Amino acid sequence: MPESSISIVPIGKKICRPFLLEVMVFSPEAGYKFKVVVERSCTPEADALWKLVFDLYRVTGTTEVQLVHVSFTTGTPVQEKAVQRMVSEGVKQGQADVLVKEVYPATKSIVGVPKPTPAQKKKIRTAMEKVVNLNV
Repeated sequence: MPESSISIVPIGKKICRPFLLEVMVFSPEAGYKFKVVVERSCTPEADALWKLVFDLYRVTGTTEVQLVHVSFTTGTPVQEKAVQRMVSEGVKQGQADVLVKEVYPATKSIVGVPKPTPAQKKKIRTAMEKVVNLNV
């Protein structure tokens, strides 16, 4: 019979430490590169906010110019756990495929567009959500 046990956890001020972790860098075609980052930011109440970030760059020689920044904030606890897993497990093959075949072209299509349409935003959000949901 297992022994009984006790756990004592002091209750105090919540602490949240923000960080960024680059989980993927890829060059989908000549002249372009994207970086995928997992970000944990914090609310003023010290609650963690988990995000999957996609940054698209134009590359000329050794110079990189950022073209688009997409930040997908998780909407459910399941998505939050999926993004957290990317910190330790990295990007899985299915997720990489979606990043290259769906997120990249959707994001590239808004380069130079000052105000993307709701349809363009939805296409990018849906693709980013698909990346996250492949890890649930």
